[in-house]
Amino acid sequence: MTRFALAALIALLPLAALAADPKTPDLSPPDSWVERGAGTIRVLDKLDSTVRTLTLKVGEKTDIGSLSLTLAGCYVRPPDLPPDAAAHLVITDAADQQATVFDGWMLHDEPNLGMLEHPVYDVQLAGCS
Repeated sequence: MTRFALAALIALLPLAALAADPKTPDLSPPDSWVERGAGTIRVLDKLDSTVRTLTLKVGEKTDIGSLSLTLAGCYVRPPDLPPDAAAHLVITDAADQQATVFDGWMLHDEPNLGMLEHPVYDVQLAGCS
């Protein structure tokens, strides 16, 4: 191969790369969430300073002290978005005639927006799986 042919081939390589035009990766919309089947909840007992970590399946109900926790849904962000988890919890208190003390969403990365602050217990979302 002559020097001229080699130089011409090297000069054409970037054009060949442009012609291939790789497909742009599909990205998830910024408001998308992926449903998961279970959630991990952290419960702090303020009286004895113990923390219990519970894993609940969606739809499952469990009792801890005077509280009854029901996990109504658990979601995570798609892998191509910043990680986060969100859970819909319904919490009732037997000490308060089974009154609903929390019915809403808890976010893992923003615990202050949806955390149960009870006289005895603090409840936070640890994650979804």
